[in-house]
Amino acid sequence: MKKMFVLLAGLLIAPFLQAAPEFKENVNYEVIRQTNTPKPEVMEFFSYYCPHCYQFEPIMAELKKQLPADVAFKRTPVAFLGKEMGPELQRAYAVADLLKAEEKVTPVLFQRIQTERNPPQNRADVRALFEQAGVDGKDFDGAIDSFAVTGMVAQYDRNTGSMNIRAVPSTVVNGKYLVKTEGIKSTEEFIALVKFLLAKKD
Repeated sequence: MKKMFVLLAGLLIAPFLQAAPEFKENVNYEVIRQTNTPKPEVMEFFSYYCPHCYQFEPIMAELKKQLPADVAFKRTPVAFLGKEMGPELQRAYAVADLLKAEEKVTPVLFQRIQTERNPPQNRADVRALFEQAGVDGKDFDGAIDSFAVTGMVAQYDRNTGSMNIRAVPSTVVNGKYLVKTEGIKSTEEFIALVKFLLAKKD
């Protein structure tokens, strides 16, 4: 854990020393499927229970700002962290996304779990956090068990399974390339790698 924290801190503050780094398969990325998605996309797998995901938030925010206009940025919450509350917060993310409140809800959930160290214990706690983020509790009630949210959660699980995601944060480009961050030294290099994979044709 300490090693990962140092890595993430380095990504945030280290200078970008190479203008055109040479990225290599199985060193900087892995091929996890043989076909690309129909349209270019970057998908982040994360969990509110993952401290590294919390540290990764400013890096992903910078990536989103620099992505080309035609590239979709998607997030997939995983259910395998947080014990019985893992699936509940996976569903909560779907609600936030459906209600177009993700940018308000996500910081509140991360703050409660990673900074305050006081994670929600049940759905009522989650509902209260949505209200804290400015979401009407009745809107939360109407969405949490809806067909739309249930379908979104099923898609999250399919994404996690089909891309064989076992750890977070993980970044997959075009549904084909899994980014390896072990050798990346800065936010800029991480973004350059993502852009390199977006442009990759084979």
